[in-house]
Amino acid sequence: MAQEPKQKLHHKKHGIGHYVAWACFILILLLTLFPFYWMLRSSFASNASLISDPGALWPGETTLDAYRRVFGLTTPEESIAQGGAGASINFWLYLRNSFIVASIVTIGQVLFSSMAAYAFSRLQWKRRELVFSVFIAALMVPAIFTAIPNFVLMKDLGLLNSFAGLILPTFFMTPFAIFFLRQFFLGIPKEIDEAAMIDGASRFRVFFKVIVPMASAPITTLGVLTFINAWNEYFWPLLVGQDENVRVLTVALGIFRSQTPQGSPDWSAMMAATLVAALPIIILFSILGKKIVNSIGFTGIK
Repeated sequence: MAQEPKQKLHHKKHGIGHYVAWACFILILLLTLFPFYWMLRSSFASNASLISDPGALWPGETTLDAYRRVFGLTTPEESIAQGGAGASINFWLYLRNSFIVASIVTIGQVLFSSMAAYAFSRLQWKRRELVFSVFIAALMVPAIFTAIPNFVLMKDLGLLNSFAGLILPTFFMTPFAIFFLRQFFLGIPKEIDEAAMIDGASRFRVFFKVIVPMASAPITTLGVLTFINAWNEYFWPLLVGQDENVRVLTVALGIFRSQTPQGSPDWSAMMAATLVAALPIIILFSILGKKIVNSIGFTGIK
């Protein structure tokens, strides 16, 4: 029997553009991660070493004193001796407040925005497209333009320095959330709704029992994006949440930075607190990052 010719393995040769693209990608990745590295490096350094050698890539002597000051494990005298400001930060209280505000805002926006998006994609009513266009036009209005009217409204309602005042302006829905979910709902065949309604299901039952499970991926993505945005919000909590009991972590970090009885901020503790505050968001995005990118890409193509 004649031997079959041996198959030759051909390795694809990459041009110089391939390596240039990878080099640019690695460079951008390093530039993106460098601020996080510098934050980590500064949190393990003492304030004295930051002043004496600010450009060192890693402190000569690492210490956990900054984290001890953040978590309230030192006395004011020890804090001052370590180069800190001697000021206290009720980290766990502010962390709890941020979690409460971000969680409630996320639940409200996901619920009401998904219902509004379903109405815009499925229900037929007069001037539906006009109303949707008004919602989309609201995307072009900067948030700073609505801050003062919302502040006056919260003041007239007596909701300043309360969780309700922090949450209500962004609790119900946002134009982006409605647009995001509407694009996905339009991709679900209407025959599914019609079949469920023929079987006797109401609109609400169709939405919660059929549409929501099918749209779990984009709804989860919207929830993550909303939580991150609410967690990082600074300006609105600064306006209406000055009281200690409702102060969120972003505002508390700004106040902590301004407390400089020794003439300069407690930079190492500031970096430690910022790193700990960012960890929940980093972990959340690292776990669900691929799902977020895929959902955004789908709605953009649609």
